[in-house]
This record gives sequence, C-alpha cells and structure tokens, in this order.
Amino acid sequence: MSDSRGPDLRAEAPIGVFDSGVGGLTVARAIRDQLPHESMIYVGDTARTPYGPRPIAEVRRFALEILDGLVEQGVKMLVIACNTASAAMLRDAHERYEVPVVEVIGPTVRSAVSITRNGRIGLIGTEGTIQSRVYDDLFSVRPEIELVARACPRFVELVEAGRTSGPEVLAAASEYLAPLVERDIDTLVLGCTHYPFLRGAIGQVVGPEVALVSSDLETAAEVYRVLTQRGLLRDPGAGEPSVRYEATGADTAAFVELARRMIGIGIDSVDRVETGAIRIPSASAEQRRRTT
Repeated sequence: MSDSRGPDLRAEAPIGVFDSGVGGLTVARAIRDQLPHESMIYVGDTARTPYGPRPIAEVRRFALEILDGLVEQGVKMLVIACNTASAAMLRDAHERYEVPVVEVIGPTVRSAVSITRNGRIGLIGTEGTIQSRVYDDLFSVRPEIELVARACPRFVELVEAGRTSGPEVLAAASEYLAPLVERDIDTLVLGCTHYPFLRGAIGQVVGPEVALVSSDLETAAEVYRVLTQRGLLRDPGAGEPSVRYEATGADTAAFVELARRMIGIGIDSVDRVETGAIRIPSASAEQRRRTT
C-alpha cells in the first residue's frame, strides 16, 4: 500500500491525467470540453514512449511512478489515459490510491457493446494491450460477442512523429485492418488514445458501415459521472481553472508543437519532470494560472 494517497479530497483540486505521450491529450481535450471549469494536470511520459512494446511489469512501474507524483501534487482524481498502462496496472491503481481512478478501457467496452448490431467487434491496440487480454476479459461477460483483436505497433510511432495521413499511414492501416474487415465486424474499438488521430485513414479502410469507438468521449463522460457521484465537481464560480502540462522528455517544445498541430490545444509551455523517483518541479503562482 502506497503512502502517497491523497488525504481529504477537495473539489477545487485538479484532475490528474496521465499518458505515455501525446495520445492522452485527446482524453484531456474531451474532459475540458465536458467540464470546462475543472483544473487539470497532464503528464506525458514522452521520454519512455511508446509503452506498447515494453514488458507489462515495466509499464506498471512507469505508470505507478507517475501516478504517485500526481497524487503528491494533490489531484482529486486520476485518469489513466493510456490503454497499455490501464491494462498493466488497473487493479493496482484502484487499490493503491484513495482518490478515484478512471481508466479508458471499461467505458470504451461498454460503449462498443451497446453499439454493435451483429455482435462482431474489432479491437486494435498496442502489443502490450492486446497481449494483456484485458479487453477479452471484459467482453467475456457477454458471450454473444465475438472479439477480433489485432496489434498495430506502427500506429503510435506514426502519431508521435506527427504523421497522421498520407500513403504511409493508409498502407499501414490497410495491412493491419484487412483481417478485421474480412471477419465482418460492425464496430471497431480504437484501443489506444493515439489512434483517434488516425481516424481518417482507419475509417477509409474499414468503411462507413463500421462504427469507430474511441476512448476520449467515453472516458470524459465517466469522469463527469464519478465526480458528480463523489460531490467533487468544481464550483464554476471558483475562478479561472488551472491547466498545466508536464512531460518527461527533454524536448518539451516538440510536445507543444505536436499538440497544437494535431489537437488544436493552445499550450503556453510544458514543464519537464524527471523520471526515476519522479520529481515534480515547484511551480509559481503565475505558472499555476496557465490556461490554454
């Protein structure tokens, strides 16, 4: 049991959002769209992305390290905006922290089950997510569902490099998705928060008859539900919310540029945090007031 649990939860405290890189910004944006009065701290582990090819134990260690750091900063909720990390340490997170924990897998599975018409659902994700079989376990409660899974390791690399369209992306999408299309899926779960950036190419390959289910909107709705249930919604009259972005990689300028170009989020700056026993730099009052 960690000693870094949050003590008394305060509604004015920020939401902590964590991802292996920039993909979780899709979730952060959806949360901000649905809950514009909430403060937020986003941490991208850009120094160690991608998580997908890494051993599950290593991903678990990285994720808990960063989540511990967010709890030490006094967040009122943790959002694991990374499918691979969620698969690696979902139970650990719920047991380790007193703050509520929301992850991206459960809400997405529930949405896919409600959408499918023929019961054949496709799943694409990183190697770590697919090998963990956490999606298989969650879908198994509905035996009428046939799940067809495929790892797409190059997708994260393409997104992190800022390549979201063009012949290279379309060729990779065609290679990965052809076996799923042949199985006559009618719903496709984008089991990685990076994949919505490739929605155009993915949709072109699978066709308009296949519904694409991504985690951003579903996770944001779950965040709203949990905060409401726990009485932790921030008062709209409490002043301007604080939004801070942090990254573990040295090239924070690249993080800013990629976020602006791909999501349209205006980020003033990104604070760098060191990996290891994660050290969060102190922020001035001016820094804490940064908003997008």
